Amino acid sequence: MLMELPKRRQEEAWASVNEHWQRFSVAFEYPVYFTEGVFRSSNPLLWQTMCRLEPAKRHRALVFVDDGLLVPRPDLLDEISAYAALNRTRLDFVADPIVVPGGERIKDGFHYFEGMQRSLLEHHIDRHSYVIAVGGGAVLDAVGLVAATTHRGVRHIRLPSTVLSQDDSGIGVKNGVNNHGQKNFVGTFAPPFAVLNDIEFVEVLERRDKIAGMAEAVKVALIRDRAFFNWIEGNVEALARFDRAALSYLIRRCAELHMHQIAHGGDPFESGSARPLDYGHWAAHKLEGLTNYDLRHGEAVAIGIALDTRYSVLSGLLADGEDGRICRLLERLGFAIWHEQLEALSGGGDHVILEGLRDFREHLGGELSVTLLREIGVGIEVHEMQESLVLQAISWLHRRQAS
Repeated sequence: MLMELPKRRQEEAWASVNEHWQRFSVAFEYPVYFTEGVFRSSNPLLWQTMCRLEPAKRHRALVFVDDGLLVPRPDLLDEISAYAALNRTRLDFVADPIVVPGGERIKDGFHYFEGMQRSLLEHHIDRHSYVIAVGGGAVLDAVGLVAATTHRGVRHIRLPSTVLSQDDSGIGVKNGVNNHGQKNFVGTFAPPFAVLNDIEFVEVLERRDKIAGMAEAVKVALIRDRAFFNWIEGNVEALARFDRAALSYLIRRCAELHMHQIAHGGDPFESGSARPLDYGHWAAHKLEGLTNYDLRHGEAVAIGIALDTRYSVLSGLLADGEDGRICRLLERLGFAIWHEQLEALSGGGDHVILEGLRDFREHLGGELSVTLLREIGVGIEVHEMQESLVLQAISWLHRRQAS
């Protein structure tokens, strides 16, 4: 019967006979808590979180700790072990906390990833056990990838320890490590079991790290919430001196806005081309690599925000003068919004920073989609950027820095 039809009709007929659609949806949910003293004997939040699904069970867990935390908090490992011992009827921490490198070191290829995965194997961590990560965003990224790929998914609890990880990366669904010279080249979208934000971790950070995390708050305020931007502007002095109440509100509101985008933005696993929360990030990611990660992520984002804000003015989207207002806020918070690598040239004489646009396009699947500003609190997606205007924006930032 099919052989009697024209070729195109045959193909359509075969498709209709052999085509079966599989459809299902999975609901994801996880709590994000704001607390203090998470390992104090008087704070039940961690064990209550672990017992959420099976209250009567004694829960096994393996804990990884960012080595950068042990300088300001040298007793942290003992605090964790003491907490487990105090709650031994509910918790079974199967080994002493394992210290891992903080920062981009842990994300450099698969060396540390494989070591952590081996630890899960040796301690028989299964899909009903927990992997707990205590640390900054890079540690959460790497440990999250270990948890997501071991046994196709082990319960993962994040305890973010920096402003940046508490208000942005730690409350999201991304995990990954760097490879082949590309940031987060290997990774997954896998929601954590829970996130516990402890303000006491933030309070012991070095000044530079406290400041760096505020960039994401400025970013999300610029593209989503004018009232929040105005609040940051009005409380800039308190934030610059790291007032606890001000910093706590900044972290919580920034986290809420990121969570709202993930839940209601229509693309939580970024299967499309848009990256609506990555304002300022195309240049930031390139700058991090160009500086061999000497620039913190938040510091690079602040520069990227300043660059894209000036570009928004030059392209006629944003009112003239708003770029200066935004740059002044970043500077008052403590950011430098210029770096010499913005003007770095390749062997062929091209600006290397422009490769960031090509990298961004490739990461998004071939179509460039960049968020710019139409007004404070309102972002807009564009699908091309004029390199000449980017270079003009860079020159503007350089002149501003020189003056």
